Amino acid sequence: MTTAPELPPAPPSSGAGAAPPPPVSDARQVWRRLRGRPSAVVAGGVLVLLVVLALAAPLLAAIEGQDADSYHDALVDSARGGVPIGSFGGVSGDHWLGVEPGTGRDLFVRLLYGAQVSLLVAVGATAVQVLIGVAIGLAAGLGNRLLDTFLSRVTDVMVALPMLVLAIALTAVVPVDFPRPLLLILVIGLLNWGGTARIVRAQTLTLKQLDFVAAARLAGSGRVRVARRELLPSLAAPVITYGAILLPSNIVIEASLSFLGVGVKPPTPSWGQMLSTAQTWFRADPMYVLLPAGLLFVTVLAFTVLGDAVRTALDPREAGRLRVGTRAGRRARTGGGAATSLKETAS
Repeated sequence: MTTAPELPPAPPSSGAGAAPPPPVSDARQVWRRLRGRPSAVVAGGVLVLLVVLALAAPLLAAIEGQDADSYHDALVDSARGGVPIGSFGGVSGDHWLGVEPGTGRDLFVRLLYGAQVSLLVAVGATAVQVLIGVAIGLAAGLGNRLLDTFLSRVTDVMVALPMLVLAIALTAVVPVDFPRPLLLILVIGLLNWGGTARIVRAQTLTLKQLDFVAAARLAGSGRVRVARRELLPSLAAPVITYGAILLPSNIVIEASLSFLGVGVKPPTPSWGQMLSTAQTWFRADPMYVLLPAGLLFVTVLAFTVLGDAVRTALDPREAGRLRVGTRAGRRARTGGGAATSLKETAS
Protein backbone atom coordinates (compact mmCIF):
# COMPACT_ATOMS: atom_id res chain seq x y z
CA MET A 1 0.00 0.00 0.00
CA THR A 2 1.48 3.25 -1.13
CA THR A 3 0.84 6.69 0.30
CA ALA A 4 0.62 9.86 -1.70
CA PRO A 5 3.60 12.14 -1.31
CA GLU A 6 3.03 15.21 0.83
CA LEU A 7 2.79 18.42 -1.11
CA PRO A 8 4.72 21.50 0.08
CA PRO A 9 2.58 24.26 1.56
CA ALA A 10 1.42 26.81 -0.97
CA PRO A 11 2.87 30.30 -0.60
CA PRO A 12 0.46 32.88 0.75
CA SER A 13 -1.36 34.71 -2.01
CA SER A 14 -2.13 38.37 -2.12
CA GLY A 15 -5.84 37.74 -2.48
CA ALA A 16 -8.61 37.52 0.07
CA GLY A 17 -6.88 34.76 2.02
CA ALA A 18 -3.67 36.72 2.55
CA ALA A 19 -2.68 37.74 6.05
CA PRO A 20 -3.63 41.34 6.86
CA PRO A 21 -0.82 43.88 7.02
CA PRO A 22 0.48 44.76 10.46
CA PRO A 23 -1.58 47.48 12.12
CA VAL A 24 -0.24 51.00 12.07
CA SER A 25 0.69 52.32 15.52
CA ASP A 26 -1.31 55.13 17.09
CA ALA A 27 1.68 57.50 17.05
CA ARG A 28 2.19 56.88 13.34
CA GLN A 29 -1.47 57.50 12.63
CA VAL A 30 -1.39 60.78 14.55
CA TRP A 31 1.75 61.84 12.70
CA ARG A 32 0.10 60.96 9.37
CA ARG A 33 -2.97 63.03 10.20
CA LEU A 34 -0.82 65.98 11.25
CA ARG A 35 1.15 65.82 7.99
CA GLY A 36 -2.14 65.83 6.09
CA ARG A 37 -3.07 69.24 7.48
CA PRO A 38 -1.16 72.09 5.77
CA SER A 39 -1.91 74.48 8.63
CA ALA A 40 -0.32 72.09 11.12
CA VAL A 41 2.76 71.66 8.92
CA VAL A 42 3.19 75.43 8.56
CA ALA A 43 2.64 76.04 12.30
CA GLY A 44 5.07 73.28 13.22
CA GLY A 45 7.67 74.65 10.81
CA VAL A 46 7.33 78.14 12.28
CA LEU A 47 7.77 76.80 15.82
CA VAL A 48 10.76 74.64 14.86
CA LEU A 49 12.39 77.64 13.20
CA LEU A 50 11.74 79.79 16.26
CA VAL A 51 13.21 77.17 18.61
CA VAL A 52 16.28 76.76 16.39
CA LEU A 53 16.83 80.53 16.29
CA ALA A 54 16.43 80.78 20.07
CA LEU A 55 18.89 77.94 20.71
CA ALA A 56 21.35 79.36 18.18
CA ALA A 57 21.20 82.87 19.67
CA PRO A 58 24.87 82.90 20.82
CA LEU A 59 26.04 81.65 17.41
CA LEU A 60 23.91 84.15 15.47
CA ALA A 61 25.05 86.97 17.78
CA ALA A 62 28.67 86.02 17.09
CA ILE A 63 28.00 85.97 13.33
CA GLU A 64 26.46 89.43 13.51
CA GLY A 65 29.25 90.59 15.80
CA GLN A 66 26.95 91.99 18.50
CA ASP A 67 25.71 91.08 21.96
CA ALA A 68 22.57 91.78 23.95
CA ASP A 69 23.96 94.21 26.54
CA SER A 70 26.40 96.52 24.73
CA TYR A 71 25.30 100.15 24.47
CA HIS A 72 25.94 102.12 21.26
CA ASP A 73 25.37 105.77 22.06
CA ALA A 74 26.61 106.85 18.65
CA LEU A 75 23.70 105.05 16.95
CA VAL A 76 20.95 107.06 18.67
CA ASP A 77 20.12 110.74 18.26
CA SER A 78 20.38 112.31 21.71
CA ALA A 79 18.89 115.56 20.39
CA ARG A 80 15.64 113.71 19.63
CA GLY A 81 15.52 111.84 22.91
CA GLY A 82 17.38 108.70 21.82
CA VAL A 83 15.68 107.83 18.50
CA PRO A 84 17.83 105.47 16.40
CA ILE A 85 19.73 107.12 13.58
CA GLY A 86 18.79 105.82 10.16
CA SER A 87 15.74 104.27 8.55
CA PHE A 88 13.70 101.42 10.01
CA GLY A 89 15.12 101.85 13.48
CA GLY A 90 18.77 101.95 12.44
CA VAL A 91 18.87 98.82 10.27
CA SER A 92 22.35 98.31 8.83
CA GLY A 93 24.88 95.63 7.99
CA ASP A 94 26.10 95.64 11.59
CA HIS A 95 22.61 95.68 13.13
CA TRP A 96 20.28 93.51 11.06
CA LEU A 97 17.04 94.63 12.72
CA GLY A 98 18.16 98.01 14.02
CA VAL A 99 18.92 99.12 17.55
CA GLU A 100 16.94 99.77 20.68
CA PRO A 101 15.86 103.41 21.22
CA GLY A 102 17.66 105.24 24.00
CA THR A 103 20.36 102.61 24.50
CA GLY A 104 21.47 101.54 21.02
CA ARG A 105 21.54 97.86 21.99
CA ASP A 106 21.22 95.44 19.08
CA LEU A 107 17.56 94.53 18.58
CA PHE A 108 18.14 91.30 16.65
CA VAL A 109 20.16 89.70 19.43
CA ARG A 110 17.78 90.89 22.14
CA LEU A 111 14.82 89.40 20.27
CA LEU A 112 16.59 86.04 20.04
CA TYR A 113 17.41 85.97 23.75
CA GLY A 114 13.88 87.17 24.48
CA ALA A 115 12.59 84.13 22.58
CA GLN A 116 14.66 81.92 24.88
CA VAL A 117 13.02 83.44 27.95
CA SER A 118 9.48 83.26 26.56
CA LEU A 119 9.77 79.65 25.39
CA LEU A 120 11.56 78.52 28.56
CA VAL A 121 8.91 80.04 30.82
CA ALA A 122 6.03 78.73 28.70
CA VAL A 123 7.34 75.15 28.47
CA GLY A 124 8.43 75.03 32.13
CA ALA A 125 5.15 76.44 33.44
CA THR A 126 3.16 74.03 31.24
CA ALA A 127 5.17 71.08 32.60
CA VAL A 128 4.48 72.15 36.20
CA GLN A 129 0.78 72.62 35.45
CA VAL A 130 0.48 69.21 33.80
CA LEU A 131 2.33 67.38 36.57
CA ILE A 132 0.29 68.94 39.37
CA GLY A 133 -2.99 68.71 37.46
CA VAL A 134 -2.51 65.04 36.54
CA ALA A 135 -1.57 64.13 40.13
CA ILE A 136 -4.53 66.00 41.66
CA GLY A 137 -6.99 64.78 39.02
CA LEU A 138 -5.94 61.14 39.38
CA ALA A 139 -6.10 61.31 43.17
CA ALA A 140 -9.58 62.84 43.03
CA GLY A 141 -10.88 60.39 40.45
CA LEU A 142 -9.49 57.27 42.13
CA GLY A 143 -9.96 58.33 45.76
CA ASN A 144 -12.96 57.89 47.99
CA ARG A 145 -15.83 60.35 48.13
CA LEU A 146 -14.28 62.45 50.91
CA LEU A 147 -10.94 62.86 49.11
CA ASP A 148 -12.70 63.55 45.82
CA THR A 149 -14.85 66.26 47.40
CA PHE A 150 -11.90 67.91 49.13
CA LEU A 151 -9.66 67.95 46.05
CA SER A 152 -12.52 69.10 43.83
CA ARG A 153 -13.21 72.06 46.11
CA VAL A 154 -9.51 72.96 46.15
CA THR A 155 -9.48 72.80 42.36
CA ASP A 156 -12.56 75.03 42.16
CA VAL A 157 -10.85 77.59 44.39
CA MET A 158 -7.70 77.56 42.23
CA VAL A 159 -9.73 78.02 39.07
CA ALA A 160 -11.72 80.91 40.59
CA LEU A 161 -8.67 82.79 41.92
CA PRO A 162 -7.55 85.86 39.92
CA MET A 163 -4.34 84.31 38.66
CA LEU A 164 -2.81 87.44 37.15
CA VAL A 165 -3.38 89.49 40.32
CA LEU A 166 -1.85 86.79 42.52
CA ALA A 167 1.08 86.40 40.13
CA ILE A 168 1.77 90.14 40.28
CA ALA A 169 1.64 90.05 44.09
CA LEU A 170 3.92 87.01 44.41
CA THR A 171 6.51 88.21 41.89
CA ALA A 172 6.60 91.63 43.55
CA VAL A 173 7.47 90.34 47.05
CA VAL A 174 10.13 87.81 46.02
CA PRO A 175 13.74 89.05 46.44
CA VAL A 176 15.25 90.63 43.36
CA ASP A 177 18.21 88.22 43.25
CA PHE A 178 15.90 85.21 42.76
CA PRO A 179 16.08 84.00 39.11
CA ARG A 180 13.09 85.60 37.43
CA PRO A 181 12.47 82.94 34.72
CA LEU A 182 12.38 80.24 37.41
CA LEU A 183 10.09 82.42 39.52
CA LEU A 184 7.69 82.90 36.59
CA ILE A 185 7.68 79.15 35.91
CA LEU A 186 6.78 78.36 39.52
CA VAL A 187 4.19 81.12 39.89
CA ILE A 188 2.36 80.39 36.64
CA GLY A 189 2.54 76.62 37.13
CA LEU A 190 1.44 76.61 40.78
CA LEU A 191 -1.49 78.96 40.19
CA ASN A 192 -2.87 77.63 36.92
CA TRP A 193 -3.18 73.84 37.23
CA GLY A 194 -6.92 73.77 37.99
CA GLY A 195 -8.07 73.24 34.41
CA THR A 196 -5.76 70.25 33.92
CA ALA A 197 -6.94 68.69 37.19
CA ARG A 198 -10.59 69.02 36.15
CA ILE A 199 -10.00 67.36 32.80
CA VAL A 200 -7.98 64.51 34.30
CA ARG A 201 -10.55 63.91 37.06
CA ALA A 202 -13.43 63.76 34.57
CA GLN A 203 -11.54 61.37 32.30
CA THR A 204 -10.51 59.21 35.27
CA LEU A 205 -14.10 58.89 36.48
CA THR A 206 -15.10 57.72 32.99
CA LEU A 207 -12.20 55.35 32.46
CA LYS A 208 -12.41 53.59 35.80
CA GLN A 209 -15.88 52.31 34.88
CA LEU A 210 -14.53 50.44 31.85
CA ASP A 211 -13.82 46.73 31.75
CA PHE A 212 -10.02 46.84 31.47
CA VAL A 213 -9.74 48.88 34.68
CA ALA A 214 -12.15 46.56 36.48
CA ALA A 215 -10.14 43.56 35.27
CA ALA A 216 -6.93 45.09 36.58
CA ARG A 217 -8.54 45.65 39.98
CA LEU A 218 -9.86 42.09 40.09
CA ALA A 219 -6.35 40.85 39.27
CA GLY A 220 -5.13 42.46 42.49
CA SER A 221 -3.61 45.69 41.17
CA GLY A 222 -3.58 48.58 43.61
CA ARG A 223 -4.63 52.13 42.82
CA VAL A 224 -1.10 53.28 42.04
CA ARG A 225 -0.54 50.39 39.62
CA VAL A 226 -3.94 50.94 37.99
CA ALA A 227 -3.17 54.63 37.55
CA ARG A 228 0.30 53.94 36.13
CA ARG A 229 -0.46 50.95 33.90
CA GLU A 230 -4.07 51.46 32.85
CA LEU A 231 -5.13 55.10 33.23
CA LEU A 232 -2.08 57.17 32.32
CA PRO A 233 -1.75 55.74 28.77
CA SER A 234 -5.43 56.51 28.15
CA LEU A 235 -5.03 60.01 29.60
CA ALA A 236 -2.11 60.87 27.32
CA ALA A 237 -4.26 62.18 24.46
CA PRO A 238 -6.39 64.70 26.42
CA VAL A 239 -3.41 65.82 28.52
CA ILE A 240 -1.23 66.42 25.45
CA THR A 241 -4.07 68.28 23.78
CA TYR A 242 -4.66 70.52 26.78
CA GLY A 243 -0.92 71.08 27.21
CA ALA A 244 -0.70 72.31 23.62
CA ILE A 245 -3.46 74.80 24.43
CA LEU A 246 -1.72 75.93 27.64
CA LEU A 247 1.56 76.81 25.92
CA PRO A 248 0.36 79.92 24.04
CA SER A 249 -1.59 81.18 27.05
CA ASN A 250 1.54 80.87 29.21
CA ILE A 251 3.54 82.86 26.66
CA VAL A 252 0.93 85.62 26.90
CA ILE A 253 0.99 85.50 30.72
CA GLU A 254 4.79 85.83 30.79
CA ALA A 255 4.65 88.72 28.35
CA SER A 256 1.91 90.38 30.41
CA LEU A 257 3.87 90.10 33.66
CA SER A 258 7.03 91.42 32.00
CA PHE A 259 4.99 94.22 30.42
CA LEU A 260 3.70 95.20 33.88
CA GLY A 261 7.26 95.28 35.25
CA VAL A 262 7.03 92.27 37.59
CA GLY A 263 8.38 89.64 35.22
CA VAL A 264 11.85 89.41 33.76
CA LYS A 265 14.02 92.27 34.97
CA PRO A 266 16.51 94.23 32.82
CA PRO A 267 19.03 93.70 31.41
CA THR A 268 17.61 90.23 30.64
CA PRO A 269 15.63 90.68 27.41
CA SER A 270 11.99 89.65 27.10
CA TRP A 271 9.35 90.36 24.49
CA GLY A 272 6.92 91.65 27.11
CA GLN A 273 9.59 93.88 28.60
CA MET A 274 10.35 95.30 25.16
CA LEU A 275 6.68 96.05 24.60
CA SER A 276 6.55 97.76 27.99
CA THR A 277 9.35 100.16 27.08
CA ALA A 278 8.17 100.50 23.48
CA GLN A 279 4.96 102.27 24.45
CA THR A 280 6.92 105.55 24.65
CA TRP A 281 8.59 105.01 21.27
CA PHE A 282 5.79 103.73 19.04
CA ARG A 283 5.58 107.00 17.10
CA ALA A 284 9.28 107.80 16.81
CA ASP A 285 10.39 104.18 16.17
CA PRO A 286 7.52 101.87 15.06
CA MET A 287 9.92 98.97 14.39
CA TYR A 288 10.68 98.68 18.10
CA VAL A 289 6.98 97.95 18.68
CA LEU A 290 6.21 95.88 15.59
CA LEU A 291 9.07 93.38 15.92
CA PRO A 292 8.41 91.98 19.44
CA ALA A 293 4.63 92.30 18.99
CA GLY A 294 4.79 90.50 15.64
CA LEU A 295 6.95 87.68 17.03
CA LEU A 296 4.64 87.28 20.01
CA PHE A 297 1.59 87.16 17.72
CA VAL A 298 3.13 84.65 15.31
CA THR A 299 4.32 82.39 18.15
CA VAL A 300 0.96 82.34 19.92
CA LEU A 301 -0.88 81.79 16.63
CA ALA A 302 1.42 78.92 15.64
CA PHE A 303 1.01 77.21 19.02
CA THR A 304 -2.77 77.66 18.83
CA VAL A 305 -3.03 76.23 15.31
CA LEU A 306 -0.76 73.31 16.18
CA GLY A 307 -2.72 72.63 19.38
CA ASP A 308 -5.97 72.49 17.42
CA ALA A 309 -4.36 70.16 14.88
CA VAL A 310 -3.09 67.86 17.64
CA ARG A 311 -6.57 67.78 19.17
CA THR A 312 -8.22 66.70 15.92
CA ALA A 313 -5.40 64.25 15.12
CA LEU A 314 -5.76 62.51 18.45
CA ASP A 315 -9.56 62.45 18.13
CA PRO A 316 -10.59 62.30 14.43
CA ARG A 317 -14.26 62.35 15.43
CA GLU A 318 -13.72 65.92 16.62
CA ALA A 319 -12.94 67.03 13.07
CA GLY A 320 -16.17 65.43 11.86
CA ARG A 321 -18.15 67.21 14.56
CA LEU A 322 -16.55 70.53 13.60
CA ARG A 323 -17.56 70.00 9.94
CA VAL A 324 -21.23 69.42 10.73
CA GLY A 325 -23.32 72.07 8.98
CA THR A 326 -20.44 73.41 6.89
CA ARG A 327 -20.09 73.18 3.13
CA ALA A 328 -17.27 70.62 3.46
CA GLY A 329 -19.40 68.49 5.77
CA ARG A 330 -22.38 68.54 3.42
CA ARG A 331 -20.13 67.72 0.45
CA ALA A 332 -18.58 64.80 2.39
CA ARG A 333 -21.99 63.44 3.31
CA THR A 334 -23.25 63.82 -0.26
CA GLY A 335 -20.19 62.11 -1.66
CA GLY A 336 -20.48 59.34 0.89
CA GLY A 337 -24.13 58.81 0.02
CA ALA A 338 -23.38 58.73 -3.72
CA ALA A 339 -20.58 56.22 -3.19
CA THR A 340 -22.87 54.03 -1.13
CA SER A 341 -25.56 54.14 -3.84
CA LEU A 342 -23.05 53.20 -6.55
CA LYS A 343 -21.77 50.30 -4.40
CA GLU A 344 -25.32 49.02 -3.88
CA THR A 345 -26.05 49.32 -7.62
CA ALA A 346 -22.90 47.42 -8.52
CA SER A 347 -23.73 44.63 -6.12
